[in-house]
Amino acid sequence: MQFPDRSATPVGDDLPRPTRLDDVKGWFRPVDQLLFDWFLTHQQDREHAGDLLELGAYLGKSAIFLGSYLRPGEEFTVCDLWDSPAPDSSNSAEMDRSYATLTRRAFEANYLSFHDELPSLVQAPTSVITSRVRPASCRFVHIDASHLYEHVHGDIRAAERLLTPEGVVVFDDFRAEHCPGVAAAVWGAVATAGLRPLCITGTKLYGTWGDAGQLRGELLGWLGTRTDLWHGVEEVAGAPLVRIDGRRAQAPAHPRSRHRARPAADGQADRPSPVPATSPAAAPPARRGGPPRLRGVVRDLLPPLLTRALVRAFRRSA
Repeated sequence: MQFPDRSATPVGDDLPRPTRLDDVKGWFRPVDQLLFDWFLTHQQDREHAGDLLELGAYLGKSAIFLGSYLRPGEEFTVCDLWDSPAPDSSNSAEMDRSYATLTRRAFEANYLSFHDELPSLVQAPTSVITSRVRPASCRFVHIDASHLYEHVHGDIRAAERLLTPEGVVVFDDFRAEHCPGVAAAVWGAVATAGLRPLCITGTKLYGTWGDAGQLRGELLGWLGTRTDLWHGVEEVAGAPLVRIDGRRAQAPAHPRSRHRARPAADGQADRPSPVPATSPAAAPPARRGGPPRLRGVVRDLLPPLLTRALVRAFRRSA
């Protein structure tokens, strides 16, 4: 077995140093930060051992967050092309269009602004990951690499092989209109490969090949205590699926940068927003525009002119 590269490319002084996680460019919403925190803490509380893996890292925002949950004796592996050429013309075109400024050096500068040591870095297509990470060794896998169906399908097969029996996998962009290949691969795995969805947010799907029922029940118990998250349960492919609306989500505490924070307007250093106090009896936050299911029916079934009129009526009554 080949082992991941732990060498760090020297980082020069010309790269900006983030003073907080929000300074790192990337797409990692507060609702998903809360869910990463819940799943990873849940695993720690129940002594579920295993390594962490991220396929596709961009400039390191979610990797920095994940690295804070690494325990002694565990490995964190990050796989990305960074500056390497893409393995085929389709992937090369996607990289040129979306990630033209992506570099491993920038990732390292960002990560080392928050952590003392880099994760194990695999600078290669994600198709090599099963030769670099031991089978059944990972408790948490985050997949946010290529959006092309063939590559995502391969990443799913790799995740199934690398996860522990109780491990959790997270897919980014499973519903984005510019990433139909991700949706096809993920729902295809639900239909044919035994992947059990746990919950979805606006951008990510969380699943497992393990005991989904117990984990989903514990997740619902936690969601019932949150005043900043709306959730509902749908029947999908013969099993419950938790939908989470996190537009009002308050992010958990972030890793602290080793660099000096910029003074805020009131003269105080920037600090992460505190997680609000929760109450099991608290009702979900009020939402404008009518009940979620009714608004969905209005939007999907009625003519546009009538839809707009009804939406305005909902808003006046809210």
